[in-house]
Amino acid sequence: MVDTGLTPPPAPALFTDRYELTMVAAALANGTASRDCVFEVFARRLPHGRRFGVVAGTGRLLEALPYFRFGDDELAALREQGLTDGRLLDWLADFRFSGDVDGYAEGELFFPGSPVLTVRAPFAEGVLLETLALSALNHDSAIASAAARMVAAACERPCIEMGSRRTHEEAAVAAARAAHLVGFAASSNLEAGRRYGVPTTGTSAHAFTLLHDDERSAFRAQVAALGVGTTLLVDTYDVDQGIRNAVEVAGPELGGIRLDSGDLPTLATHARTLLDELGATRTRITVTSDLDEYAIAGLMAAPVDGYGVGTSLVTGSGAPTAGLVYKLVERDGVPVAKKSEGKLSVGGRKSAVRRHDADGIATAEVVTAASVQARPGDRDLVVPLVRGGELCEALGPAEALTRAREHHERARAALPQEAFALSRGEPVLDTVTA
Repeated sequence: MVDTGLTPPPAPALFTDRYELTMVAAALANGTASRDCVFEVFARRLPHGRRFGVVAGTGRLLEALPYFRFGDDELAALREQGLTDGRLLDWLADFRFSGDVDGYAEGELFFPGSPVLTVRAPFAEGVLLETLALSALNHDSAIASAAARMVAAACERPCIEMGSRRTHEEAAVAAARAAHLVGFAASSNLEAGRRYGVPTTGTSAHAFTLLHDDERSAFRAQVAALGVGTTLLVDTYDVDQGIRNAVEVAGPELGGIRLDSGDLPTLATHARTLLDELGATRTRITVTSDLDEYAIAGLMAAPVDGYGVGTSLVTGSGAPTAGLVYKLVERDGVPVAKKSEGKLSVGGRKSAVRRHDADGIATAEVVTAASVQARPGDRDLVVPLVRGGELCEALGPAEALTRAREHHERARAALPQEAFALSRGEPVLDTVTA
């Protein structure tokens, strides 16, 4: 385990679906629990119209794995819920994950069929990880995939994640992490800053302005506390007067203004003109108010310096599920596969490479249970993460996030330009099953 100096996360053993434990109980009873098995996490398809997905959540999964234990409290909770099989409880009391985990590096791109995560372990150990793995990977990959589209639409103007009040408190931290992984500059969430080193930012809400007898008084108080480089929220009453009040109080060196309502392209253009007339030529304009990638793209011609994104990023409307599943693909070295209509799987443990042309642009994803005939420009995608139950690399949470962010930048740079179109389309790379 890595000593991060942080409070250990909650014991994750009960972040588990009951049927995983009933399967383990039955497998222990009939002697199949120790069979050598390979499970794979993959998506059968991307959300409708999406051209690529982003792998995120792997770091959080690896953080939790050393704490996946069934202590006295967890075992007591199982008994209270009717799981009283003595063989099962004794096995859980001694449980330590002893298997191997491989997967795409966090921040990597994925496509239909990509073996995002591979778990090799005795059946009972591997099946226990299903819900925890899918919870982390599905949530974070959905957020990261949506955030990556917003970063692309922003064309290097900074995006700030500010969705904490629209989701569960732990989901808010995970969302801030996933958004930063793909290029968001900062988050409003302080726990994301503490836990993962995500830069944090924020100044005031409309409530602070309404607290004071008039807008100027509110601005004076904020500037006195935070300096003239602060960002003042100017649309509580009248935007024009708000801008005039802001420059009057802070002077032409005012750091920024924020617009949170109305016709943002028109307001931003008017605000820039007025700020320039008042001599505040370097004052930045940040816009918020239910932005998504389409709204950000629609603001591209407006004189906007940054975007604050909340609801559309952390809710299902903006970040549809990544659709990742966790399936058994091999048992005692024999490929096994699900044949259900619409839910097919391909048997056998997979390897994957990404093909690139002479200019370094990705052209295809090759996924195979056989060996790959290497070509110039191929890049192996599957890397070791856990061996014999031990993490292959002991990284702190902030360091792991930094590495994932850097990896994503490299992977994204190799995508063809059409990957960043916001119009609906097919995955930008074909997945070739060899």
